[in-house]
Amino acid sequence: MKKLQWMTLDNAAKIFPASLSRNWSNVFRISATLRDPVDAVCLQEALDTVVKRFPSTAVCIKPGFFWYYIEQLPHAPKVMEEKPYPLSRMPFDDIRKCAFRVLVYNRRIAVEFFHAVTDGNGGLVFVKTLVAEYLRKKYGASIPCIHGVLDPNEPPKPEEKEDSFQKYAGPVKASRAGPDSFRIFAKREPDGYKTNTTFIFDAEDIHSRAKEQGVTVTAYFAAILLMAAMRQQQSTVKNPKRIQPVYITIPVNLRKMFPSQSLRNFMLYANPGIDPRLGEYTFEEICQLLHHQMKIMITPKNMAALIAKNVGDEKPLFLRATPLFLKNIVMRSVFNAVGERKACFSFSNLGAVTVPAEFSNFMERMDFVIGPQAQSPYNIGAITYGGKLYINLIRNIEQPLLERKLYEVLKELGIRVCAESNTRPKGEPYVLY
Repeated sequence: MKKLQWMTLDNAAKIFPASLSRNWSNVFRISATLRDPVDAVCLQEALDTVVKRFPSTAVCIKPGFFWYYIEQLPHAPKVMEEKPYPLSRMPFDDIRKCAFRVLVYNRRIAVEFFHAVTDGNGGLVFVKTLVAEYLRKKYGASIPCIHGVLDPNEPPKPEEKEDSFQKYAGPVKASRAGPDSFRIFAKREPDGYKTNTTFIFDAEDIHSRAKEQGVTVTAYFAAILLMAAMRQQQSTVKNPKRIQPVYITIPVNLRKMFPSQSLRNFMLYANPGIDPRLGEYTFEEICQLLHHQMKIMITPKNMAALIAKNVGDEKPLFLRATPLFLKNIVMRSVFNAVGERKACFSFSNLGAVTVPAEFSNFMERMDFVIGPQAQSPYNIGAITYGGKLYINLIRNIEQPLLERKLYEVLKELGIRVCAESNTRPKGEPYVLY
């Protein structure tokens, strides 16, 4: 029997197991919707084949004496039926057995990952490879191993398993200091229910509008979200002295800056935003502010300095020699005190998905959903496929506060959108504007 591989968690992942709580597990989802119903038996066969190619993704997470570590799974997990809602809680007892799950609902294949295992870009490679293998087994399709589809029969490459944070840390450490952001607070769903609303846009329309403003699609839609959040603050905070800046967390795929092929976590964050205390902002102003802030923040040197800060934090001898249960107390306290205070929510855009042309005969759409924050109720994921931009806005509170403000902004900008939600009556997607 082949010996199973094990690895320490990468630098970004170390805090995630320590920060788990009954109300929060840091999980995200990438799904592919096919044109025909999914054959669960055939998908299981594909999963059995694919997991061997991903020894750093198809893993369980276990506690050691000093740190958590990941261990390769001896076999694939069982394909499951869809849960009542996306991103249901993944307790640590489950993560100790398997840190991801594969779900089937009608025509949809969804994979939900515990974030300590990989980031959205690594997860996308896994999902593409799984779907490609399913299409081969189900339809005999000839799917080439290009555009992020890996050959499941190839041995894993060493560089796919590396902790790239250790490799690309800069010579100077950046500071994490910064003002706190306005955050949305409201009554949570009593049973942990999560409502996911998908906004579907014509990708070319959004791209053209962003180009008119001279900004990227990410900056353009982040500006829309910031305007919605700013209006939510105006409607709930009546005392001008209590108005706060509004920041948004933008995950940065570091593989675009550094020559990494890692399939583990290799991303950091930028927190651009606006300060409503300075006066009113037009939408055009917000677009330009975000564009220039992101240009300044997201550079190889700045990201290397942030990497150096994060890597440096784990190197002191006294910390390395501290037992895990004490590390957990410290990391959980730091996360609760600081972790999510710097932004209202995250907006993570995986961009336009490229897949082999043969996929178009079988796959209709893709979605990317990131779970709500531990202390704030929203997060937003975006992905573009087949000429459509899919924005998934998830919440764990009862009222659609941010959604309503977002509708207002979209209507004012004249942007046509369809919306789907797991809470609305069954039927076809409806046009909001």
